[in-house]
Amino acid sequence: MCQACDSFLDRLFAKGVLHATGVDGLYGRGQAFEAVIEGMDRLITRFSAGDRAEVIRFPPGMNRGLFEKSGYMKNFPQLAGTVHSFAGSEKDHLALLDNIHNGGDWTGGQEATDIVLTPAACYPLYPIVARRGPLAAEGGLFDIQSYCFRREPSKDPARMQMFRMREFVRIGAPEQAASFRESWLERARDFAEALELPHHIDVANDPFFGRAGRMMASSQREQALKFELLVPIESAENPTACQSFNYHQDHFGALWDIKTATGETAHTACVGFGMERLALALFKHHGIDADGWPNSVRSALSL
Repeated sequence: MCQACDSFLDRLFAKGVLHATGVDGLYGRGQAFEAVIEGMDRLITRFSAGDRAEVIRFPPGMNRGLFEKSGYMKNFPQLAGTVHSFAGSEKDHLALLDNIHNGGDWTGGQEATDIVLTPAACYPLYPIVARRGPLAAEGGLFDIQSYCFRREPSKDPARMQMFRMREFVRIGAPEQAASFRESWLERARDFAEALELPHHIDVANDPFFGRAGRMMASSQREQALKFELLVPIESAENPTACQSFNYHQDHFGALWDIKTATGETAHTACVGFGMERLALALFKHHGIDADGWPNSVRSALSL
């Protein structure tokens, strides 16, 4: 038994559930962890089967121009990640290699590419929907997934810098978006109970930046635009958000000029599953060895 393995993250490393990379929040995933993620994916699919959503899977990078238009840098500049690449001459390359050899900064000769790291799975979706023209009368419903990036390094294993997010996004008239979110607030309780996880749902806000951001966060809470399903992972005092339920009103509809069948600006809502966080919650509450989990949980995940 490893005497130094006194934290949850240490135990995950010791058992090969996660693998350290030398960067906080950036981990390799072991076989046991991936088996749970795959089971979680199957369970989410069963819970959403009746919705008949259009499936789209996105890569971990998105169009920089569309990212800039999204306004993400206005609200969350502290979390964003961009992709840069070398764009110099042979002489510049030699200088780069010299800097690496001498332990200096070799990144100065790099330039921003037209790709940024995807901050949330739904961000690449809205311009795609906008290009299709007005929505059908029943609106649109999408099942999307992506690896996402947020720069917030931490020793908390549930606060990864790169993680998978599966989302269901409803786009349509206000009542269509709002009722979809309400239906998932009810389903979420059954979902968490199927996994036998301690949980509660509470109003929340996004981590907006700066003084103006604090006002936006307060408004978001006052209007109850965001809820989260919280599960204790690192501590009972500060439970971790494992699912989010968001009503964006007409924010994305106006931004991307998405219209309903009657020509009104579309409203949107999304339900997000933090795949890694849900898996970590299971390892926390049922044990590091998934073979010893309750039979009902293993059955729910088809393990």
